[in-house]
Amino acid sequence: MGDISTLILVAAGLIAIALPLLAYAFTARTPAARQETLRNLNRDLHDGRVASGPEVSGGGLVILAKSLTPMAAVRWIDRLLSRAGRPAAWPLERVLVSKLVLTAAVVAFGFLLTATNPSPRMFAFAAVFAGLAWITPELLLYSRGQERRQAIQEKLPDMMDQLTISVEAGLGFEAALGHVARHSGGPLSDELIRTLQDIQVGRPRRQAYSDLAERTHVKDLGRFVRALNQAESNGISIARVLSTQAREMRIKRRQRAEEKAMQIPVKVVFPLILFILPVLFIIVMGPGVLGIIEAFS
Repeated sequence: MGDISTLILVAAGLIAIALPLLAYAFTARTPAARQETLRNLNRDLHDGRVASGPEVSGGGLVILAKSLTPMAAVRWIDRLLSRAGRPAAWPLERVLVSKLVLTAAVVAFGFLLTATNPSPRMFAFAAVFAGLAWITPELLLYSRGQERRQAIQEKLPDMMDQLTISVEAGLGFEAALGHVARHSGGPLSDELIRTLQDIQVGRPRRQAYSDLAERTHVKDLGRFVRALNQAESNGISIARVLSTQAREMRIKRRQRAEEKAMQIPVKVVFPLILFILPVLFIIVMGPGVLGIIEAFS
């Protein structure tokens, strides 16, 4: 009994230490000059990219979380954040710290449970839940990215129609892009505005468009970006490219709707077999079965 009380006190102490460290990590930030110095030191001189992965700044707990997280996992989380639209409430530092704190809390709770009931099954449960706690932020970001990708996919054909109308009315492509982005909402509008801002600060158009396709990870948008870059290289009319791409995207949207409609009967089969048909059999055949049992008994 005394050992159990000691373990409870140790687990409570670990949680009590983790919470203030979490609050410190969220509030502590390095000075702007030091951040800029670190960014310049870590920048690759050949292609202008950060060689050591995404920049992570913050307090001691942030540095600890980054050191305990493999660099490949940090890059993967940064890519998930980019596809999720980089929510302001969840920067990269907060995600890394959340992974560490959540996993530590689950491990402490699992340690407490295994101390009260030291069995192989309890150890397996603790390990499984610790693994789930470690990957929970990635799962949430992946789900958010999929929802955002779906929203961009649904909005893209209408955006292409508006771009085609604006260009045919006499606007330049970038002016038409800004007009459509300002008069529409959603994640696609945000991505278009960011692309225009990249071009305005001096980024090459081809690279800005390629970054747009990479951030959104939408196949139709990537196809449009490739067609746009080829049209710019070969001197093809942008209006013709927009008209062709808009027509193809409308066709693809109709095909996706037809595909989903054809999947409905297949998806209905399993609930029908598992839940509806047994109830119908009981209602229809139940009285007859009870009558047969009563007659032969």
